[in-house]
Order: sequence, then structure tokens, then C-alpha cells
Amino acid sequence: MNYHEKPNSNGKSCKDENCVTVSATYGEKTLTGFRTLLELNYDGNTVQRHCEQSEESVAIPLLWRGRGGSAGLPRRSYLTARNDGRALIYNLSNLKNTFTTFSTCLTKIVVQTVFFLAFSAMAQPKLKDIPPLSCMPTTGSTITYPGGDTTAYYAFFKKLDKLIFEGKGNVTILHIGGSHIQAGTLSHQHRTNLLESFPGIISNRGLLFPFSAAKTNNPYNYRTTYTGEWEVSKNTNPAPPFALGLSGITIATKDTLASIEIQMRNTENLFFDFRTVYVLGHCDSGWVSPLIQLNDSVYLLGIFDSARLAYRFDLENYVDAFRLSFAKNDSLWEPFYLRGFWVENQLSGLTYADVGVNGASVPSYLKCSYLENDLSFVKPDLCIFSIGINDASGSNFDTVQFQRNYKELIQRIKSVAPDCAILFTTNNDSYIKSRRTYHNNANGLLAQKAFYSLAKHYKTGVWDLFSFMGGLTSMKKWEHDSMAQKDKVHFTPQGYKLLGDLLYNAFWGEYLKYLGLNF
Repeated sequence: MNYHEKPNSNGKSCKDENCVTVSATYGEKTLTGFRTLLELNYDGNTVQRHCEQSEESVAIPLLWRGRGGSAGLPRRSYLTARNDGRALIYNLSNLKNTFTTFSTCLTKIVVQTVFFLAFSAMAQPKLKDIPPLSCMPTTGSTITYPGGDTTAYYAFFKKLDKLIFEGKGNVTILHIGGSHIQAGTLSHQHRTNLLESFPGIISNRGLLFPFSAAKTNNPYNYRTTYTGEWEVSKNTNPAPPFALGLSGITIATKDTLASIEIQMRNTENLFFDFRTVYVLGHCDSGWVSPLIQLNDSVYLLGIFDSARLAYRFDLENYVDAFRLSFAKNDSLWEPFYLRGFWVENQLSGLTYADVGVNGASVPSYLKCSYLENDLSFVKPDLCIFSIGINDASGSNFDTVQFQRNYKELIQRIKSVAPDCAILFTTNNDSYIKSRRTYHNNANGLLAQKAFYSLAKHYKTGVWDLFSFMGGLTSMKKWEHDSMAQKDKVHFTPQGYKLLGDLLYNAFWGEYLKYLGLNF
């Protein structure tokens, strides 16, 4: 990496405390900065970040992944500027790094002012383009505040600021629902949009579950395979046979040849490598222990945390795949109960964890006795609630009990994450099939009113999917536009992606309002 300084346009030396102009190159890449607004031009895309003057040495993310080859940066690289006067490039594949130098940053108040001007100028184009469709009366997507308090997310946005503007801390979003979320398309579209909007932010994948071993559909953004015999317990069972955690599903095996493989489906622009794996599971007797296999010859033993019923595995390098198998510590072989995995890279960044079980209602999650236990890994800063379509699917939908159930669930989540912000999403319009005829489910309107009542109670917001998709009977129009499936309850993949874009636009709009009022 090469580095040099030069005077600014006014001829001032960059040694001057009021001026920062730097240039650092790595291969064909050039990093430049002026008045603490650092820019990295990478393949024609300029990524802007800033840093603040501090006595500590703090890494500020400037570039996220490189493509590698003759272009310069390793394929998986992470460039940071540090206010101890050094710039650092990490190669996440093997932890090799290179140092260079850059000049001192200005104070926080100047940095925020300068950076916000650039941030605001490029913010509006980041809204996702919504195609004109006959199924939607409007392409607008906003968050509504029934209680009138539009500051519900300010604490969350402040923490997000710290990550975006300074590269510090971790922000975690938990999205919980039923089949709409288990499919993974809606939530992953929202996740992807957020990460692509802030390309300097490193991504943590968080919660993973081997749905294939539970004989059900797996989200496309990671692949799971299994061997051996596994028994399944779901929160949709009337009486689940095994204790459940946050994922809502527990699988158990006493097969000596059982295994699980996890493989992230990374792309050139978005990847979810990790360095720590928590196996959320246990054997009652302790006679069976999980092993993490990284290749044909490397098997790792984890450290058991009896308080959280999980095994921790710290890996030497960043990986995007692993295989889980088991070793017995005694002549006897007892079942091992698996509630999922929590993976992380131990870097400042954004985690978007999604939890969904086909057919799940709010009472389904109240059955999860290890809910709080597993939430201790997540500790969400924002919880998006998309549970309700199954609660309102019957003829005896009780809105009072529905709200009571939600309050109990929120109380349990708040016991672990008391400062967690809340966003409710209303049910989509849907139909109920009776014999060979589809009848519109009028409970969608009742559920909408219940969500508004809950939002008013918690002084928080609602993303009103039911309204902007067109209200009662609108699902047929979505089906006509190939955005909804023939069952008139679920959406097509492109429909879920559209919803992810709409949710992102609503979130982004609120964040822009916050920035406009606080800078």
C-alpha cells in the first residue's frame, strides 16, 4: 500500500488541524480524503466514511469486500482507517493485514456536519424503485404512528448512526413471523437492501436453522443438508415433544452417524463469513458432544455453556461453511437436542436475524421455553413483528386475546432486551378456502385494528401492509399481477422481494426524517 499527502485547494498543509487530505493506494485502488470525508473509489463506486478525533484507536470501515485478482484488493477484504494514524486492510480469508498511515481526523461535530451533507445528497436515490402495478393503489410505503409519537425509533437510529458514521458497535434487527418469514425472501431482501445502502458495514448472519433436517423448506440464502435420523418438534404442534427455543423448532437425534452441514450462499457483493459458531443445543446427560468439522481432517470441540445450553466454537479463520457431527463421551448414546446455530464474525456491523415457522401464531412462540435463553445471543435493538396471519385465519378470531398474547410475548422479549424498539406489520389480505371456493377473510380488517391498538399502547409504529396493498379482496389483484400465489395467502418470490423493498423504503424514510431533525 502506498500513501502520500498533498495540500488542499487553499494551499493549507494537511498537518493543519483544520485540514485532512490523504491518499492511500493498494494495487489500483485509491483512498482519498478531504476534511475528514474519506472516499474510496472502487470499480467506479465511491464509498464515503468519516472518522472522529479520539485518544483511542478505533477502526472505521471504509470498504467492504474487494473482488481480488489484478485489481488489487483480496476478494474478501475490509479496509479501515484508524485514528491512531494508520490505515489497515484485512484479508478476512486468512487474517493477513497491511498497514499504512493517514492524517488526523477532525472533531466529531465537524465530522457529522460534513458527512451529513454528502450522506443527504446521495440518500434519496437509495430508495428502491417500485414498479407501477395495478394491485397497489399507491407505491408509497410508510410507517404510521397511532399514538402520535414519531420518536419511537430515535434511540435505535442513534445506535445505527454510531455504526454508519463511526464504524462502532453492533446493531441487531430481529424479524419474527410465520411462513412469510420462514421462506426468507422478504426478510433477506430487506437485509440485502440495508447492507447495500451502507457498503462500509460488515454483516453478521446471526441465527441459522437446518430446516432440511426438520423436513421443511429452507431459506435460499443459505444451504443445509443432513444425514442420519432426526425427530422434529415445532411450536405449531399442540404439545411439542421437545423444549423449544427462539427458532420455534427443535430437532433431536440419537443416530451415531447424524450430521448437519451449513453453507452460506455468498455473492461477490454480499457475504456472511463468520469466525464464531454457537451450537444451540445439549444432551441431558452430557454423554454426547457436538463437533465442528471444517475440512476432512480438522474437528473442533466446543466449550459448553451450561447456563445458556450452548456450545461455543472459536475458529482460527473466517469461514462460510461447517459440518456438525457428534462424539460420545460414554458407552451410552443419548439424544442431542438442537435448537439452531448462532454465527458471528466479532466485528462491528449489522445483524438481521429472521425467525419464522410455517403456520406459527403468537401462542406458538409462547410455547418456546428457551425463548429468553436464545434471545440472550441476539439482544435485538429492533424487533419487527410479522405474526398474525395464522391467528386471524379462523372464524373465531378474538382480537382481545390476540393483543393479550402479543403483550405477553413482548414482555418476554423485553425481559432480555428492555430497550428494544418495536415495529408491527399488519396482516396481508387473504382468502380462506372452503371446499372448492375461496372466501375473503374479513379478519384482516380486525387484525389491522388490533395492530394499531398495540402500536398505540407501546407508542411505536405500524407498517400497514394491509392498507397499501389495497385492503379487503386486494389479494386477488396481487395474484393477477403474479405477486401472490393461488392459495391467496402467500406471495410469489417476486412478491416477497417487492414487500422487502417496500419495507426498506418505509424504514429508510423514517431514518431520513430522523437525520433531518438531528443534524
